[in-house]
Amino acid sequence: MVVDRGGMTAPAGRALGGGSLTREQLYAAPVRLPRPALLAAELDAHPRTRDAAAVLGIHTIGDLLEHVPAGHEFRATKAIAQLKAGDEATIEADVRSITVRQTRRRNFRIVEALVADPSGSVKAVWFNQAYLVSQLPAGTRLRLFGKVKSGTFQVREHSVLGKSGAIVDSEAPAGGIIAVYPGTEGLKSQRLRELVAERRGLELNVVEPLPGRLRAAERLLDRPSALAEMHFPRGRRFAQEARERLAFEELLMQQIALGMRRRRRAGGRPATELPARETIVASWRKRLPFALTADQLNAIEQIDADLTGGQPMQRLLMGEVGSGKTVVALAAMLRAAENGCQAALMAPTETLAEQHFATLDAMLPEVPLALLTGSTPAARRREILARLASGELPLIVGTHALIEPTVQFRVLALAVVDEQHRFGVRQRAALDEKAPAGRVPHVLHMTATPIPRTLALTGYGDLDFTLIKQLPGGRRPVQTRVVADLQRAAAYDEVREQLRGGRQAYVVCPLVEDSDELQARAATSEAERLAAGEFKDFRVGLIHGQMAAAAKTAAMRAFSEGETDVLVATSVVEVGIDVPNATVMIIEDAERYGISQLHQLRGRIGRGEHESVCMLFGFPAARRLRAVANERDGFKLAQIDLELRGSGEELGTRQSGLPRFRVAVLPEDTPLLERARRCASRLLSGDPQMSAPEHELLREAVTARYGDEIDPIPA
Repeated sequence: MVVDRGGMTAPAGRALGGGSLTREQLYAAPVRLPRPALLAAELDAHPRTRDAAAVLGIHTIGDLLEHVPAGHEFRATKAIAQLKAGDEATIEADVRSITVRQTRRRNFRIVEALVADPSGSVKAVWFNQAYLVSQLPAGTRLRLFGKVKSGTFQVREHSVLGKSGAIVDSEAPAGGIIAVYPGTEGLKSQRLRELVAERRGLELNVVEPLPGRLRAAERLLDRPSALAEMHFPRGRRFAQEARERLAFEELLMQQIALGMRRRRRAGGRPATELPARETIVASWRKRLPFALTADQLNAIEQIDADLTGGQPMQRLLMGEVGSGKTVVALAAMLRAAENGCQAALMAPTETLAEQHFATLDAMLPEVPLALLTGSTPAARRREILARLASGELPLIVGTHALIEPTVQFRVLALAVVDEQHRFGVRQRAALDEKAPAGRVPHVLHMTATPIPRTLALTGYGDLDFTLIKQLPGGRRPVQTRVVADLQRAAAYDEVREQLRGGRQAYVVCPLVEDSDELQARAATSEAERLAAGEFKDFRVGLIHGQMAAAAKTAAMRAFSEGETDVLVATSVVEVGIDVPNATVMIIEDAERYGISQLHQLRGRIGRGEHESVCMLFGFPAARRLRAVANERDGFKLAQIDLELRGSGEELGTRQSGLPRFRVAVLPEDTPLLERARRCASRLLSGDPQMSAPEHELLREAVTARYGDEIDPIPA
């Protein structure tokens, strides 16, 4: 048995697999309840240590125990007689004598101790740690880790095992594997290891949030055992089981939070059921001038299944530029129309809204459709609002203008949100409130940014998601290459040759910080330079975010209709132009862009029958540029991009990368994430509010970590 700091006893073999017990032993075992209050005590340490610990977020004993190791290091224990010059090793030896000597350097002293084990002796050396002379007197038994150099054992880390001849505590950290902690200035891994060791046993007071039935089903350690094995590992297998337990808990809580956020978003309100009527949709599909891809058909089937029920659809449709997401969205919108309801498509910019409107209008000769943006004339706006309120207008495309208070729908049943990450949570919630009283609309989110499954499960785990990877027939692969400064002249020659052949080109000007105004200036300057220089014999157009809506529309139309040969732009992704005759793209300072954005930009060409080329002006050695040049699969590129960008925020608004976790490591722990997602789904299916007694502690843990994110969004 072991005794914890609270004075209570617990079985020494706490981990699963520590041996079976008889029924009589189980009944006779003492009942022990955790005492969490012990963990709330402030960290009792030197003021400098407390200050350094605060930098790591460690203020209490509980914080210290939750500061789990970043990993574990295997250190082989050797006998002193086995040591050779250059060896890094761990030895266990008794201190025979210890002294400190001054060196020629001011304020620099060396501690020297003669240490011995049954095989021999060696001089152990510490640099500038004179205080150790009083702490490690003769007769102290030590475990030392260091390197053999210049005939001495230069110590990097040490721990006291007891007095000479004492039997080493079986619960003490084994010499073969030790915890390695993330530290900071003034508080390194070794000192953290000492602080944790001084409070050994207090981990028994942590609260176990996972129900016993769940732990048994998933074959997980209990939380106190997992923390004990993380800090004081008995071996690699035990450390791995402990890490898996704590990582699973983190991932499970996040998936539960996402699931609860999804359920709360609707506030318990149902959506309008939209069963297939085989009228408008069927007729429209027969008239399509092209065949839908297998991915598009699969997406439509999944969305149809969602729309049939009263549970509000929350689905993310992911597909690269040109993959046909708009057609899939239109199929869903027509389902609403044939059920006598209304559907709205909301885009983040007027340019994208106009592009969607033009695409839908071309495919809907018989279904009323309107466009509503901030630039819509007052008279036209009044007409649209009246038709929406009466239900005469079943389909509408627009920008943020759709969520203004004056916009009223008769029965909004479906909302399609394009590039949903560019809308705030409250903006999307405002669109929900446009549905009839007591209901919410089905919502289909769309994005042209390929999202790896790992990020989709964590950053967008409250959504179902559908992939469209196939490109429609006629799309040609785009040749991509990195162009160094010395190759610029040849690159411009190639572009001019394409222009003389009747083709058109995009020039994406440099990304200048995060300012629309600065980018507009850069684009304007580049357009003037090119018009007077490299492309002086051709018609050069310009488009950027600071232009008036009418000017942007005119620039788009001129390029689409072939009235300009070269279009200089700040971001073609935002422009949303589909020009099959555009076969060349130059991206200046390409290393400033992320991989996914470069891939999206590239997707604007290669849409016609001619060969296309994308030139990335930048450093050939840049890994991101090489990746884009060598890989065409957007989802593979997104995975590379994700790994390069690193961590982002859990459930937050800035999804710059994978969420941060204390223990779980993504994407390496993706199989564990999938397992946690399935477990969370089962829990929420049986207990949506997590209100069952056995789930109370788990719910409290989830709320403590994600409370602000899973609360309902105020209207």
